[in-house]
Amino acid sequence: MGAGVRPALFRPRLFRPSPFRIALLALMLIVVAGRADFARAEQALVVDLSDREVEITADFNGSSVLMFGALDMPGDVIVVVRGPLQRQIVRRKSRVSGIWLNTAAATFGNVPAFYAVAANRPLVDIAESKLRAREEIGLEFLRFNPAPESATMVEEDLAEFHRGLIRNKRRAGLYRAALYPVKILGDKLFRTEIWFPANVATGTYRIIVYVVDKGRVVAEKSVILTARKAGIGADIFEFAHRQSAAYGMAAIIIAVAAGWLAAAVFRKT
Repeated sequence: MGAGVRPALFRPRLFRPSPFRIALLALMLIVVAGRADFARAEQALVVDLSDREVEITADFNGSSVLMFGALDMPGDVIVVVRGPLQRQIVRRKSRVSGIWLNTAAATFGNVPAFYAVAANRPLVDIAESKLRAREEIGLEFLRFNPAPESATMVEEDLAEFHRGLIRNKRRAGLYRAALYPVKILGDKLFRTEIWFPANVATGTYRIIVYVVDKGRVVAEKSVILTARKAGIGADIFEFAHRQSAAYGMAAIIIAVAAGWLAAAVFRKT
């Protein structure tokens, strides 16, 4: 072996990545950059509530909850409040032989018991319909899943029941069509108040805050609020559900005693 000639075993080998490895490396860089942007957005948006629990007592007449936060980025603020998901039946009444009867019905799942939206500007000025439809921002974009027994209905009839359900919720004060105002102070702090009516359902409520800039969601955060029964009403409710037989017997005894007492009073008078 002559001087200056290196064996083939020790020849430098150039690294030539395959197209697959290049694509995989690019994808990894995109994911890492996306996570970093998401982490920065999370740190730039802070949200909290004045009270994370609403206690429903016997004399509960509704409650106002203050939501406040801070953002370190430009953009508009949209707040969406939705209550526990329920299964709802909507019935259609028709006049039959002079009597109003339920002649048709549709059942929907995934129905929020409560729904409200707050924003610092009109929604049409903040985001396009495509974004609002994807995030279900606004009553016109709420989606309910028809139950299997209702999924085969004609689309026009199903849409009519869908509108009827929203109309019933609005009449009950559980769905709000108008926006709650969001006040932004000094381009950094924001606040809004959400009113929960007296007939609000118990359960978990999710409050989602979106920061939208140039029609795109640049930050998003959610907090959880719980509505629960409290006081003697809560004790009676829990007793009725856990000890239904005993509760029924106690109700009968109380009713008989009240009737006997009333009869005795009226006999004396």
